[in-house]
Amino acid sequence: MGGDVQRQRPAAGALERLALGPVAALGLTLAYLPGPLGLWVGRRLGDLAYWILPGRRAVARQNLERALGAERSGRALGRLCRESFRHLGMMLVEACTLFFRSPSILLSRVDVEGVDHLKAAAAHGRGILLLTAHFGNWELLAASHVHTGYPLSVVVRPLDFALLDRLVTRFRERSGVEVIPKRRALRGMREALRRGSMVGILLDQNASRREGVFVPFFGKPASTSKSLALLALWSGAPVVPVFIQREAAGRHRVMIEPPVPAPATGDREQDVLTFTAAFARVVESRIRQQPAQWLWIHRRWKTRPAA
Repeated sequence: MGGDVQRQRPAAGALERLALGPVAALGLTLAYLPGPLGLWVGRRLGDLAYWILPGRRAVARQNLERALGAERSGRALGRLCRESFRHLGMMLVEACTLFFRSPSILLSRVDVEGVDHLKAAAAHGRGILLLTAHFGNWELLAASHVHTGYPLSVVVRPLDFALLDRLVTRFRERSGVEVIPKRRALRGMREALRRGSMVGILLDQNASRREGVFVPFFGKPASTSKSLALLALWSGAPVVPVFIQREAAGRHRVMIEPPVPAPATGDREQDVLTFTAAFARVVESRIRQQPAQWLWIHRRWKTRPAA
């Protein structure tokens, strides 16, 4: 069996290289579309994905019903589901522009508010932890750190295709972002904080039972990573919420909020739970303002509490 496995590995690598050519060609084509046309094409790509990915469409609709079903009609939820796919299509086109062309093209369309909150957090001298989510164009959010004047490190889960992962990492690093692989995240985050950097963590995805704690999210218990709370309590670094939102005419707005107050009861387990619940409330509040711009296709409530 070992010999069979070894013979299959080169074939997988060759398949990746074979697929990379068409993917790169499509990315370059999308990257050089004029702004309004690119966004129109992005919306149409979202429409296409809506129809050819019935599994993801079902997940998105189920999540919307779980989160907003008591507040909105079925027809309104259907429109939100469709718009969320269109948002992802536009984000794809913008990501191609960001990766294949100069980052300054998209960065010139970004407005930033609340930088004073970062300055106040940096004054503590312990680095800055950024709380964010898969909301708006989060790839552009990472690149937008150049507008703040502070270095940024982000924790990412490597892509399943190694060749594509290396390519995307290289593109991300073009804008000066330090990419920390999830498998060595703790050490990388601690080193970044000691240097006084900002460390960005997306805290809106399902966590395993071992890695997370259950906190309310849209009124339902959701397993949420406790990593940000643990790191904040260990380091004393302020946790500053930062989000990016799509605006009209192809522009984006980065919103930097005041730090989330840290609990200090002395009970570490309770403080982690309280802190993580506060993070979830911040993320939920932002999503409620522009629900079509969140990643509803992720199975956010996959891990369930024990009966």
